[in-house]
Parts: sequence; C-alpha cells; structure tokens
Amino acid sequence: MSSEQPKADDGRHAPHLHAPERTHDVQPNVILAVLCSAGVAYAVLSSAVIPALPTFQHALHTTETGTTWLLTGFLLSASVGTSVIGRLGDMYGKEKLLLWTLLILAAGTLLAALSDSLGLLIFARVIQGVAGGIFPLAFSIARDEFPPNRVAGSIGLMSSILGVGAGFGLVVGALIAEHLGWHWLFWIPLIVTLLAAAATWKWIPESPVRAPGKVNWLAAAVMTVGMSLLLIGIAQTSVWGWGSDKSLALMVGGLLVIGIWITIEVRSDNPLVDMTMMRIRGVWTTNLAAFLLGAGMYASFIVFPQFAQLPKSTGFGFGASVLVSSLYLLPAAAGMGLLGSITGRVARRFGSKFALVVGSAITGLAFFWAAIQHAHPYDMLITTALLGIGIGLAFSALGNLIVGAVPPHQTGVASGMNTVMRTLGGALGGQISATFIADHVSHGFPTVTGFTQTYWMATGFLVVCVLSALLVPAPRAARRGQASALAAEPLTSAEPLTSESL
Repeated sequence: MSSEQPKADDGRHAPHLHAPERTHDVQPNVILAVLCSAGVAYAVLSSAVIPALPTFQHALHTTETGTTWLLTGFLLSASVGTSVIGRLGDMYGKEKLLLWTLLILAAGTLLAALSDSLGLLIFARVIQGVAGGIFPLAFSIARDEFPPNRVAGSIGLMSSILGVGAGFGLVVGALIAEHLGWHWLFWIPLIVTLLAAAATWKWIPESPVRAPGKVNWLAAAVMTVGMSLLLIGIAQTSVWGWGSDKSLALMVGGLLVIGIWITIEVRSDNPLVDMTMMRIRGVWTTNLAAFLLGAGMYASFIVFPQFAQLPKSTGFGFGASVLVSSLYLLPAAAGMGLLGSITGRVARRFGSKFALVVGSAITGLAFFWAAIQHAHPYDMLITTALLGIGIGLAFSALGNLIVGAVPPHQTGVASGMNTVMRTLGGALGGQISATFIADHVSHGFPTVTGFTQTYWMATGFLVVCVLSALLVPAPRAARRGQASALAAEPLTSAEPLTSESL
C-alpha cells in the first residue's frame, strides 16, 4: 500500500491513520482460523432456525407468522449492526470490536438457549443479528494484517463462509431439532462462539490502521428506522400482501427515511457512511451484485428443502423428511467451501471481476436448470452443485472487489454495507418466493407453479447480476474511479490504493 498519509483541505473528514506498535508477531494461519470460526458461528445461527420453525410454532404455542419474526428480527438487527460495527471497527480498532461483537453474539445465543417464550426468543435473535459485523471486521483485519499475497485468498474464503455456514446451518439445524430439541440449536453454537471470542483475545493483534472520528448517532438512528420500516414491510407481505396499504406504507416510508439518512450523511462532517465512497463505481456495482446474489441464494435455501419435503402425491415433491431435505443443500455448501479455499489462486490468475461474472453466470444457470428440470432428486442435486460453484466464486469475489475499491481506513464500513446489501436482497428474494408459493395452492399443498416462478425469478436476478458484474471496473480503472470520486469531494480524503494492496 502507499506509504503516503492522506491529506485534507480542512481536516474535518480526514482520517488520521496511525499504527499502534505490535506486541507480538502476526500469525496469518492462526488469525484466519479464528476469523473463520467466528464467521461460521454467526452464519450457522443465521439459518439453523429455519428447519425448526414448525417446532418453534408447536413448542411456543404461536402462529406461523409469529415464528417468522425469528428470521425477520435477526435480519433487521443484522442490517443495522453490520454497517455500524464496521464503522466502529475502522475508528476504534477491529480486534477490540470483534471481541465485543462475539461477546454480544454469545449473550444473545445464551438468552435464546434459556428462552421459554416467543417474545424473549425474538429479542435474543435481535441481539444475535448485531453480530453480522463479524464479516466486515474480519475482512478489515485480513487486509491490515496479512501479507499482500494472502489477502485475496483469505477474504475470499471468509466471504464464502457466509454461504457455507448458512447451508451447513440448515442441515445441522434439522438434525438437532429432530433429535436433541430446539434449545440445543443455541447451546452448541454458544460453545463455538465463546471459543472464538477467547481465541480472538489471545491471538488476534490490534489492527494497525485506524480512522479516529466521531460516531454520527443521528445518522445511525435514522438509518435504523429506514432499514427497519423497509424490511418489516417486505417481511409482512406474506401476511398483508404486496399491494396492501400497510405493506406499501411501510416500504415507501422506509425508502423515504433512507433518503433522509443519505441527505444527513452527505451534509455531515462525520458521516457514518461516506457517500463519496458509495459513488465509486467499483463500490456501487459490487453492492448491486451483492444484492442480486443475496436474493437468489436465500430464496434457494428456503425453497429447496420445502420442495423436497412435499409428498409424492403432489406429483413433484420427493416426500423427504426434514433432515433428508436439508441434505440436498450439501453439494452447495461443499462447492462454496471448495471454491472459497482456492479463491486466492483464482483471483491471482483471472482477477476477482472474472470470478464474479463467471460465478453469477453459473448461479443463473443453476436456477435456469431448476426451472426446466425438477422432476427427480438428482435434478436438485445438479442444481445445488452448480449453485455451490457459482455462489462460491461470486461471494469470494465480492469481498475482494469491495476491499480493493476503497482505501484501508474505509474497509470496515464498505464491507459492512456490502453485507447489508446481501441481507436486503435475501429478504426481498425470500419474500417474493414465499408469495409465489402461497399464491399457488391446491388441496392444501403448494403446486409446482409457485416453485418454477421462484426459479425463473432467481434466474432473472442473476442475469441482471451478470450485467452489473460486467460494469465492475478493472483494477486500474477502479483506482482511477476512486481517485476521481474522492477528488470530487474536497472535504474527504483517502489513501490511494495500489496494486500491491491486493
């Protein structure tokens, strides 16, 4: 990276980067193992409750709508916490924030394990969701601490963990709910989380890159309101319908509040999210791709097990148990893990943009195959295998592209917003697919039409995703775009990114 310090016209926005002295040597393999374990704990918790939703409904004496808040509450807090924690890590130190984030995740998981009512369990899930900040913090630590030749592969592996962990969580969640009881969905991840927190305290050194400043709490509050209104509006469409006054009021209101948030950020001397950064071509194109990929991936993780569980009497279901239906996602999880482990070599040989384009195209092909071929179990296995390859390539590329598009002191907040876009896309894709399925029911069971509509929808998302990936600038163009965007805002400065940064 460039050794020049950033300059500012009046110092209002300029981050004064400094590097604290290290107290011990950096051990990349150990740090990567700790960061991956932290990411797995969060990713598993994000999805493990999905196969157990009917169990929660029966055990807690609630409705299907009530149990969906175990997902909605998690998504809400994840959307806000991810971006805020990423910014706090840039300011106060990534290792410190990672440790506190893991402790917050542990507290929420312990509360969930001890819960005996729906309200308390939803509150615990909200606390857990805040830990989405683990991923931007992990990306920042990798960029700050690792040798240049290790950064791309490490970030790619951690990016893929979000998908691998979510797929693994569905399988493990089904197994635990069926044989141990739903409380163990939280006791087991709690142990992993506490071990990751202890390892973080012991082995991860404090980041040498800081951007001290003030937290714009007004911007954080307005963003929280806007994101919450938008996500609640989307989540409740399965109850109220997309055209209902309540759904439209919440979604439109959320978009308006988000517009107000952007205005506050643009005018702020201490923005929570620097909107100059968001104008960089390499940032907004990668965020768009993340949104579209999230929509496809999360829709598939919810729809495929449901498809497999439907009885054979429907004419298309496989009659699988909860556990067996979740096993259909194992090829996807395995593919993501494999591609994540070799992403460094892919990035060095072909570039992260190539990986995003090809990965998005393969993911689109997977949904296209599902739309036209879904009569036999092996068709779903082919689909999920393609998904593993495609999402593994694309997800690993997202982390590297967003990190490469911004200066080091903005890595946390930029990675956080990219993760938020994946979350928002997942919420939208999941709800649209739920609507398609709910609108096509016969004799008490969904018909195949709702599923094929979901697959075609996801295919369309991925076609647009390929187009957005093609718009991502090549490395040299990205650096020129970053410099131009930063020059357009005289009160904002950043350290230029060089090819050695990756």
